Amino acid sequence: LVHEGLVAREARTGVYSLGIRLLELGQAAQENFELRRVASPRLLALNRELDETVHLTVLDDDVVLYVDCFESSKRLRTYSVIGVRAPLHCTAVGKAILAFLDDDEQIRLVNRIPLERFTERTITDRAALLAHLRAVRARGWAVDDVEHEEGVRCVGVPVFDNRGRVCASLSISGPTQRIRTALLPSFARKARAAALDVSRAVGYRGS
Repeated sequence: LVHEGLVAREARTGVYSLGIRLLELGQAAQENFELRRVASPRLLALNRELDETVHLTVLDDDVVLYVDCFESSKRLRTYSVIGVRAPLHCTAVGKAILAFLDDDEQIRLVNRIPLERFTERTITDRAALLAHLRAVRARGWAVDDVEHEEGVRCVGVPVFDNRGRVCASLSISGPTQRIRTALLPSFARKARAAALDVSRAVGYRGS
C-alpha cells in the first residue's frame, strides 16, 4: 500500500496515514460521477432515437472502463457492460480515446498494451494501429468493425473536458445485421452531436 501511494508511513513514529494516491483516486471517481450524470440524458436520447445500445466509457490505465449504458429494446442486441473493462486497440470506444490523446501519450500506450487478437479483423501490428488512429483522428470517429466480438459493429466518438483533452468516449453498438457499413456515417454524426453536448456540459469550449 505504501509502494502504491495508498498509505504513507511517518518515519519517526511508524504511524500510517492515508496516501496522496487515494486523493487522486477520489478526484477521478468524482469526475467520472459528474461525467456520467451529465452524459446520461444525452445517451438516453440517442438510445431512444436509434433503439440501439449506447455506451459511455473512460480510460482506466491501459483499458477502457464502461461507466454507463442504455440497451436496445430489440431482442438481438448488445448488452449492458457497466463496470467491465475492454481493450483499447479493437473497440470503437477505445480507439476513439486513443486517437485523440496527445501524440506522446498515444505512442506510449500503443507500445505498452498487448495487441491481442480477438477476431480475424483485429489490428495486431503497432505501426498499422498508429496509422489507423491517425485516420480516426482525421475523420473524427472510430469503428469496431467486428474486431472485438463476432457479429458486432460499433461506432465510437471522443468526449472532451474543459481543458480540451479527451476524457471519455461514447459509442453506438449492435449486430452487424442492423448496423450496416452504409449506416456508419449517419450514426457517427448523431454520436458526435451527442458527444459534443456532453463535452460542452463539462466545460469544453472547442468545436
